[in-house]
Amino acid sequence: MLHNMPHCNIRRDGRTDDAMSATVRDVAKRAGVSAMTVSRVVNKQPGVSPKTRERIERAIADLDFAPNRIASGLTSAKSQTLGLIVPDVANPFFAPIVRGAEGAARRGGYRVLLCNSESDLRLEQNYVSDLLSHRVEGLLVAPAGDRSRPHLAKLVERGVPIVLVDRRVAGLDCDSITLDNQNSARELTSHLVRVGHRRIALVADADDVSTGRDRTSGYRSGLEEAGIEFDEDLVFRTSTDQSGGYRVAQQILRSSQKPTAIFAVNNMTALGIFQALREAGVAIPDDIALACFDDVLHLAVIAPFLTVIAQPADLMGATAAQLLLERISGVAGRQHRQVVLQGELIVRESCGVNRFTAGAPPSHTK
Repeated sequence: MLHNMPHCNIRRDGRTDDAMSATVRDVAKRAGVSAMTVSRVVNKQPGVSPKTRERIERAIADLDFAPNRIASGLTSAKSQTLGLIVPDVANPFFAPIVRGAEGAARRGGYRVLLCNSESDLRLEQNYVSDLLSHRVEGLLVAPAGDRSRPHLAKLVERGVPIVLVDRRVAGLDCDSITLDNQNSARELTSHLVRVGHRRIALVADADDVSTGRDRTSGYRSGLEEAGIEFDEDLVFRTSTDQSGGYRVAQQILRSSQKPTAIFAVNNMTALGIFQALREAGVAIPDDIALACFDDVLHLAVIAPFLTVIAQPADLMGATAAQLLLERISGVAGRQHRQVVLQGELIVRESCGVNRFTAGAPPSHTK
């Protein structure tokens, strides 16, 4: 379950008031033992005979007793809580990451505190401090970018368990899970080339964010494989939100040599581009093709349906939480793990065939 902390999002669990009303003293009275003995069993401490432990566990089940995890953590030095920081809760890509992480944490007996950094380094740093003050046992972080390295490196040095999610940080040695962004971007670029496009604009985030850096590299590889010279003037850097995409699309429309296709770094950027093109009377894909990363609901229902690289975001979140739980429990070993997931190219209607260049679309469509 996701829990609240100051300035963080919250979901509450479904337990009833009656289930929450049983206390340690109630359990102790039912089992015929002291409250201290119940506390030892709840916190999995030694010094309780198997027969007594069984009697206490039966009383806990009968009373549907739910121990206060923060309170029990004061004794056990474990809060059974993970911290999760994402850069943009408004971006629907992160919703399944949160859902996957929360589900895996819950199955492991943990809860999750969720914070939204808005890709702001200062906010990210403040939330890390807040989460640690709430005694989280480890952190899942989708970092603002490479600029996060100094403060995250200090945590790694202190032995705080950390798993990076979706984004890597250059020079930071810790567990991570990401997409194979470079290969996925190469595949999407190659698809645009196959359907006849040679002037392909890339709309990406800052180069200090690993997703933007890797997708730019994959874009260049796709062009190089097709014998197309890389043109720096076709790369546009912007914020990865709807307004950023909208601004860049207006800039592209004012250019004297317009691209025939636009590759957007994520779903929110693509949505802004889509809006600007529509307002300008530019037809997709007849005038300009549009493709992007992230297969989220609002892109699957707008017309024309967008060609995308789909990311297994739910799996990414669940695996990240599992990596963190393994690191916390000590079973992960000393070697840090870098898990890389594969994206899937889903061809829909937004790329078409460039009417200025001969070409044929591939057979894989959805």
